[in-house]
Amino acid sequence: MLVYIAGSGAMGCRFGYQISKTGNDVILLDNWEEHIKSIQENGLKITGDVEETVKLPIMKPTEATKEADLIILFTKAMQLPQMLQDIKGIIGSETKVLCLLNGLGHEEVIRQYIPEHNILMGVTVWTAGLEGPGHAHLQGVGALNLQSMDPENQEAGRQVADMLTEAKLFATYDENVLPNIWRKACVNGTMNSTCALLDCTIGELFASEDGPKMVKEIIHEFVIVGEAEGVSLNEEEIVKYVFDTSVKAAHHYPSMHQDLVQNHRLTEIDFINGAVNTKGAKLGIDTPYCRLITQLVHAKEEILKIK
Repeated sequence: MLVYIAGSGAMGCRFGYQISKTGNDVILLDNWEEHIKSIQENGLKITGDVEETVKLPIMKPTEATKEADLIILFTKAMQLPQMLQDIKGIIGSETKVLCLLNGLGHEEVIRQYIPEHNILMGVTVWTAGLEGPGHAHLQGVGALNLQSMDPENQEAGRQVADMLTEAKLFATYDENVLPNIWRKACVNGTMNSTCALLDCTIGELFASEDGPKMVKEIIHEFVIVGEAEGVSLNEEEIVKYVFDTSVKAAHHYPSMHQDLVQNHRLTEIDFINGAVNTKGAKLGIDTPYCRLITQLVHAKEEILKIK
């Protein structure tokens, strides 16, 4: 199987590295010049639970020519339309596309480029870090859930799940993946944006007096909007899941902190808290916490002159 990783940051490198160990052909796609050059010249350096340097092909999305069997999307949410446009030359009639992006509503974008028959949506709790160009730090264990968007094509989804499990990525085929996607969005919506704005770790957020109160309010907004869209969500279970996750990741600066504070890059806020606020407005549901958080993150991007 020829697998492209469309967006080869930390998570893309993890998936590409692990899939390459199963005998499948893997090609990394990215637009970061230094990252591409480092991997082409020196290989992909892996540290953490494994110490290894592996040779993997990497190129810009527009340079890919071989038709893909599977494309795994790991690009930033706001870069998704451009990525799909750039890789249209490698998408054949049988190419499967698995979306593992953080946030909500990506299937609406993907449908503009890929027939629903070939779209797989998923969510993962794996983590990874990028120490620099060509250097991924992989530590800890995770899992993922995925589903074929077309109920008539579940077999394709199960085959991809089996391949990912063989790569020790522990994939489960899920006949209703949306609640899991929304639950992960709750994790990001409570930790990513707030830790970026407060410049703190997850543990520091939850150790503060007002942090847990704010987290519960944000979760409530996600739940009422999700349920209004027809997604079955258990608010009590999600609160427990988020708080349990905060303990496991207490010393971690989440990805939005890395983007906004550490690297002065645009964030995915419009696809997390911003998505809930937008959906809520269309449904007539007020989401003041998500609205304010989205405004604050955008204000910080503007102050930092991030474009």
